[in-house]
Amino acid sequence: MSEKQIAAEKAIEFVNNGMILGLGSGSTAAFFIKKLGEQVKRGLKITGVSTSNAATNLALSNNIPLVSIEEVSEIDLTVDGADEVDPEFNGIKGGGGALLYEKIVASISKEIIWVVDSSKLVKRLGKFPLPVEIVTFGHTHTLRRLKDAGYNPSLRVRNGELFPSDGNNFIADLELKV
Repeated sequence: MSEKQIAAEKAIEFVNNGMILGLGSGSTAAFFIKKLGEQVKRGLKITGVSTSNAATNLALSNNIPLVSIEEVSEIDLTVDGADEVDPEFNGIKGGGGALLYEKIVASISKEIIWVVDSSKLVKRLGKFPLPVEIVTFGHTHTLRRLKDAGYNPSLRVRNGELFPSDGNNFIADLELKV
């Protein structure tokens, strides 16, 4: 069993009947969602709030009941992945493109568990670029302001095209000086 699978299994231990769960994004969170689906099949009663299109699709394919974030006042527990985590548990998230939704779900969560393997643990944040979601309207001005503030933003590109966030915004990756 991989470290990611072990982390996902451990996170399941924090889930109780009747909880509203934030369902995170990324490969390790996907292991959690699959394991959660097994528990739902065995009778666990939970409700999920997804942080991304991918998490929504995976949850639905594993028969996990979902509601929109607008239907809940708070979330009991969110389980999500991270791109980097330092010794003080600061992290960088958003490599997969769902950063704004992940942050909004986290902001109404009573508890958050980041499921990561040892490759995500760093002494100091900054090996992974810091993603910043930018609305498309006026994005050139936002990029200029980031540059004027001393950052060197670059719009994320995949397969030769601008990579949209799950909210259909742009993502600017900022290289941190470590």
